Formats: sequence, C-alpha cells, structure tokens
Amino acid sequence: NIDISEAMSDALIPYLTVVIGLAILLLMVVFRSVLVPVKAALGFLLSVGAAFGVLVAVFQWGWGADLVGIEQTGPVMSLMPILVIGIVFGLAMDYEVFLFTRMRESYVHGASPGAAVVDGFRHSGRVVAAAAIIMISVFAGFVGLNSPTIQTMGVGLASAVAFDAFVVRMAIAPAVLALLGHRAWWLPRILNRVLPNVDIEGEALSRRAPASAPRPDAAVPRLPVGRPRP
Repeated sequence: NIDISEAMSDALIPYLTVVIGLAILLLMVVFRSVLVPVKAALGFLLSVGAAFGVLVAVFQWGWGADLVGIEQTGPVMSLMPILVIGIVFGLAMDYEVFLFTRMRESYVHGASPGAAVVDGFRHSGRVVAAAAIIMISVFAGFVGLNSPTIQTMGVGLASAVAFDAFVVRMAIAPAVLALLGHRAWWLPRILNRVLPNVDIEGEALSRRAPASAPRPDAAVPRLPVGRPRP
C-alpha cells in the first residue's frame, strides 16, 4: 500500500501536466483562442480542488458522515485523486466544448461578445444542465452502497460535476468571457498560422457563398420582346 501510494503521488503532477497541456492545445485549435482554453483548464482545476475538499471534509473530518452512512472516518484512498481527475476532466471538457462552441459560432458570425454568451446559453444551457443532473444522479447513487471505495468515488464525482457544471461552466466562465469581451477570442498571428484551422463554425463557407452565388438575372432566361418574324 505504501508503494502504491508513493507511485500515485509521483504520477499525479506529470499526469495533470500532460492532460491539461493536451486539453489547452486541442481547445486552442477548436476555439481559435488563447484565453478560452486557459480559462477552461483553470476552471477544471478549481472543480477538482472543490471535489478534493469535499472528500477531505466528509471522509477525513466527518462532516455529514451520518448522511452518507460512514461509520468511521479515515484517509482518502491514494487511487482516488487519479480516478476523480480522469473522469471529471472528460465531463468538464465535454460541457466546455458543448456550451462554448455555440458562443464561438455566434461571435464568428458577427455577434458581440455579450450577445454570443447569451446565444450560447439560449441554445446549449439547458442541455448541459440536464446532462449534469443525470451524471450527478448516477454518481450520487454510489453513496448508498456499503463499499467505502465506491462511496468515496460517488461523493467526489457528484460534487465535482455539480460544482463544474453549475458554478464554473455556467456562472464563472461566462462572466469571465463577458468581461474579457473581444480579447477572449484573441489568437496571436504566429499561432494562427501554425495551428490547423478546422473551421467548425463554417466561416469559410460563409465567405465563399457571396462569390459563388449566381446572379439573379442569370438564372432566369430572357424572353424575346415583340412579335416573332415570320
């Protein structure tokens, strides 16, 4: 157990570095921005920190242990941080991409930063909230089992998803995006040339549409005027 705990502790920082580094790079390609991926990574760290705080408060300090059904408090398992980080990261980035892709699309098509945030919430906010409630319900169901490991996993994941979805993604992140304004979607020219442009919003199609559209008079054949000659 001591060897496993030391191995997990040594792997935690490299694991976080690789996961967050790749996430920032991929989100930078998707959103064509520097600050939005950094904000997403910081929000994920905030959610994970909140989940760890709940685990320590419940399973080590005994806060609300009777509600969860814990008879004896003790240290959190060494495997739990790696497990919580991996699962919460996938859900957090899923909510980030689903919610902010619509905001990016509205901004690219000419909406102001504030209007883009409102449009993103109008089209994706309810879906993200419903998905988060489903996952919170699933993880909260683990608390009713008699296994301390499963109970720890359920409390940690349920609290992390609730905090990430409703506090970070749907409160803090949009507020930061609205305060940054146009700077939120800024990308340096060097990165704009180096990074591949996947064009999720279809911006290239909207630019080519006016040039390739047929003229109104070209589509309708012109009829002869006057009487035909015999």
